[in-house]
Amino acid sequence: MDTMRDRFAPVVSRLLDEDPRVALVLAEIGRDGFREAARRHPDRVLNVGIREQLLVGAAAGLALTGLRPVVHTFASFLVERPFEQLKLDFGHQGVGGVLVSAAASYDWPAGGHTHMSPGDVALLSTLDGWRILVPGHPDEAETLLRYAVAAGDEKVYVRLSVQANSVARPVDGERFAVVREGGRGVVVAVGPMLDAVLDATEGLGLTVLYATAVRPFDGAALRRAVAAARPEVVLVEPYLAGTSTAAAAEALVDVPHRVLGLGVGRAELRRYGTAEEHTAAHGLDPVSLRDRISGFLSP
Repeated sequence: MDTMRDRFAPVVSRLLDEDPRVALVLAEIGRDGFREAARRHPDRVLNVGIREQLLVGAAAGLALTGLRPVVHTFASFLVERPFEQLKLDFGHQGVGGVLVSAAASYDWPAGGHTHMSPGDVALLSTLDGWRILVPGHPDEAETLLRYAVAAGDEKVYVRLSVQANSVARPVDGERFAVVREGGRGVVVAVGPMLDAVLDATEGLGLTVLYATAVRPFDGAALRRAVAAARPEVVLVEPYLAGTSTAAAAEALVDVPHRVLGLGVGRAELRRYGTAEEHTAAHGLDPVSLRDRISGFLSP
């Protein structure tokens, strides 16, 4: 199976051909995939070099002219390093664009801590008005990329990962989907965490919601699921643990409930190893998830 990022260049290249409003801004990363697109659209495919603050500032400038910029690099260089530019150049100026990241939390462990960004969604969630999409399969990534570019002048973040579920599911960029129903509690599985969650919760009598659009948070779907089950909620996210616990609590503010947030821990793992080893170290493999979820559930 190809990866989500393998879909990125072909999809955006087609969008550049189809829509004269679309522009692409790169900071060296990913440039080889757009050589032909740059030849066809030299005025709308820009590579600013290894200058991530300029990457975001230039994209916001393009948005001010009426273009729909797609901005791409590794998550740590797209959200963390130029965070001030995201806050001011996009947010304060009131313009939109599409950020598309790669490398996710620990997709490339050999790159070291500089290339890991488990806190990207939490950080971007501190800003107003960002739609955050987390596909769990390459087919979903293609659908959500097209959705993001077509989303008027919205500010959208699309988080791509080499981790993926085995099967694509219908996604719409807005709502959670019910994958399994049960009365013992509710687990929200985000993006590439779905397969592990389904394995981990087999036979436990839990409702499983699948989330690929995490901001705005689909509180209505969570409320419906909790109304049909015990008010025990587990969030399993492929980024910083607890990122969405406040959003879940806000959705259930008038409902007595308990929430457990599972995800990537804060401790820096300095023996970089493989992505699979990081998954296990953070307790996100099926066996660890089953133990942690079972231990949380009320008897």
